[in-house]
Amino acid sequence: MAIDSQAKTKSPQWFLTKAIAAPILLGTLLLMMPPASRSGQWTDPLTALFMATSAMCVTGHTVVDPGSYFSLFGQLVLLGLVQLGGLGFMTLATVCLVLLGRRLSIQSELTLTASLGGEEAHQLRRLLYRTIVFAFAAEGVGALVLMTRLILGHGLPAGRAFYQGAFHAVNAFCNAGFSLFPDNLMAVRGDKIFILTMAVLIIMGGLGFLVINEFAAFKFWRQNRLARGRLSLHARVVALASVALIVAGGLAFALLEWEHTLAPLRVADKLNCALFQSITPRTAGFNVVDMAQTHAATRFFTMLLMFIGGSPGSAAGGIKTTTAVVLLSTMLAIIRGKRDATFQRRTISVRVVEEALAVFLLGLAVVGGIYGLLLVSEESALVAARFTPEALLFETISAFGTVGLSTGILPGLTVMGKLLIVLGMFIGRVGPLTMALVVGLKDTRQLVRFPEENVTIG
Repeated sequence: MAIDSQAKTKSPQWFLTKAIAAPILLGTLLLMMPPASRSGQWTDPLTALFMATSAMCVTGHTVVDPGSYFSLFGQLVLLGLVQLGGLGFMTLATVCLVLLGRRLSIQSELTLTASLGGEEAHQLRRLLYRTIVFAFAAEGVGALVLMTRLILGHGLPAGRAFYQGAFHAVNAFCNAGFSLFPDNLMAVRGDKIFILTMAVLIIMGGLGFLVINEFAAFKFWRQNRLARGRLSLHARVVALASVALIVAGGLAFALLEWEHTLAPLRVADKLNCALFQSITPRTAGFNVVDMAQTHAATRFFTMLLMFIGGSPGSAAGGIKTTTAVVLLSTMLAIIRGKRDATFQRRTISVRVVEEALAVFLLGLAVVGGIYGLLLVSEESALVAARFTPEALLFETISAFGTVGLSTGILPGLTVMGKLLIVLGMFIGRVGPLTMALVVGLKDTRQLVRFPEENVTIG
């Protein structure tokens, strides 16, 4: 029993969980300190824990305004946690080991390969190098573009523009939603270049590092198929699902909000903002409109996008686009009477279908469980009509999907309510399947097979 317990605590799942939990605790302590706040006063532990968890889990949920409440030191702590959470604490640590010429342990290789979505550990070093170089290059270019727009379009001094550009670029690429502006990005929603730059960074951060590396190696300009190379089914699924969700979400948002929250804007800005509000729920959390003022149908579609999230091996959360595609393909196969689920002339293995179903059901269980507890903890506020059950559900899914979009009710939650949102963000970042493995789910050999019997479905 002791051996089994020791082996479990050394598993990749536990390693990943501790790698996320440790920086959260350190960030909480740092954010509590007087130098972290503009007032120079101690920050209460719950607020510090909430903000540290939101940053490390690259969510962007806030109970205080980061730009006005925290000092430069506090903002840099948040930014550091966002960078760690986005690229992965273990990814950065391994790069340091590689640069020092030290050999990776088998456990570290398995842990990092799992966190990046890879299958072969021998490709890990090359993947890590490309990942880090691409991430910092994307953030650097994005920061320069945003800085230029803040100087030329908004009249900010160079130093302040550079800092704000870098802060927003890192948050966008890492799919976190922290902003130094009081109303998030609503003040700059008329700046097309600023908003489109943020959108591109969010998409790149949400595609997944494996997919980015694959597309970088794909010689699309060559006519010969052998010379051009081949994209894996995983990369094609991610690309097609991402495009479909962005287009469908943008159209839905534009149709529902054209004469509502988008009404004051010009046509070009309306289209730009509708596209952005389709991208940010997966899973960045920036907003160019007040989500509390949108139609209920808009918030419903946004909740669907937040629950699906980004892609495996990325900075995004949610059940992931591949899970949604696999489940959809399986449903279509069952409807058509086919034995196997297929996508683009490729058969999806039963094991993959089982994993997708497990992630989906565990995601529903987490959202349902936290939402049910919130209904209990916030009963007095619901009775007083300070906010609605729908708003609680929106915040729950946003936390689980590590999105950060909010209807503005988070500061008014009870202590228990805020702790439940913290739990939702942590589970959403670690992943529902990983959490299940952490608490005891393991692949055991089935020695006894019971008699088979059918159950009526539907």
